[in-house]
Amino acid sequence: MRTALWLYLFMFVAFFDLHAQYPILSPFALSLGAAPSFIGLIMGVYSITHLPGNLIAGYGVDKYGSKFFIVFSLIVAGIILLFQSNVKDPWHLLYIRSISGFVLAFLSPACLSLLARIAKDRIEQSKLMAGNGLIHTLASVVSPAAGAILVAKIGFTTAFSVLGWILIITGFLAIFGVKEKQLLSQSAGKPQILDHHGHGMPEEDSNLPAGVSVPWLFFLIPMALSCSQGILFFELPLMKSARESILTSGVFFTLISLGALLSISFWFLNKVPPFIRTVCGSLSLAVVFFGLAIQWPIPLSVSLFLIGMAKGVIYPALAALLASITSSNRYGRVFSLLSISYSVGAFIGPMMAGQLRDHISSYFIAFFVLMLALSLLPLRTFKSPVTT
Repeated sequence: MRTALWLYLFMFVAFFDLHAQYPILSPFALSLGAAPSFIGLIMGVYSITHLPGNLIAGYGVDKYGSKFFIVFSLIVAGIILLFQSNVKDPWHLLYIRSISGFVLAFLSPACLSLLARIAKDRIEQSKLMAGNGLIHTLASVVSPAAGAILVAKIGFTTAFSVLGWILIITGFLAIFGVKEKQLLSQSAGKPQILDHHGHGMPEEDSNLPAGVSVPWLFFLIPMALSCSQGILFFELPLMKSARESILTSGVFFTLISLGALLSISFWFLNKVPPFIRTVCGSLSLAVVFFGLAIQWPIPLSVSLFLIGMAKGVIYPALAALLASITSSNRYGRVFSLLSISYSVGAFIGPMMAGQLRDHISSYFIAFFVLMLALSLLPLRTFKSPVTT
């Protein structure tokens, strides 16, 4: 449990820094003279440079463990933020964000892999993943407003420096906080895999091979989810009311996080199969984006809260589903694939919104990609184990 608490701390700080930049990055790029289409590129390139980092993390975590990647990601990302605080040109900001995307790509697969390994069974895995979602949401509740307030009080340069030093200090704490060798030695000789129904069983007694793979089409769901989120995070700071006040932009992001916090607080949802939670949450999210596209009469604040509620259902469910059908020696690779899917979607979303927002509603694009992913989901595959 101590290891889980440390991991939650590291992810909280990382997510806090990331979400604190959402309401201020677009205004910062605008202050440097960047056009909206170039801002979409800046936001997207951060995600696309996740890909090589995710690929390296997937195999590296399985082979060398999680601790090194956690420490490296936190400290180097903090140093990069210090450089970002002195950026004076949109192209320099693009370069800095691309490097930051690569470095932070190691953190999530490393933390999720370690969380999955320390769980004793499917129920505990589901609780730990829900805890991860709760930490993510708590960070995203306070960080957008905190980032906006920081900029309003001390300016962009100092705000980025403060966020950078927080990451660096947390990275050094990770050196002493994660006792991975002790954890691995305690679990040595007791390899465990979860069967299709989520019951723990010794790996040598299972009918499954060393690893269980998920159909490629399944990863369209996290890709569509992050694509829609990228579109939303691109659009909100550029709204007229948000551009008039950076604090308004921070409130918008906080409403999303509060909705997610409400969903995650419903612990009884952990008893619902994660596949069902994933599908129902994705469908609900698509409906809300369609409502925004047609300008339904529901207030924007309520719509954002509903989007957050849907996210609070989907994110923990995705991680729990992957952990429940994957053998422990492949957690790093599977969670790296999940992160890659998020990265690709987060790259495509802002890019499409930046290029097409004058021709079609960005929210309709978000609705379309979510429904496309759901329509291509191989439902029959999850009725029986999938083997490689």
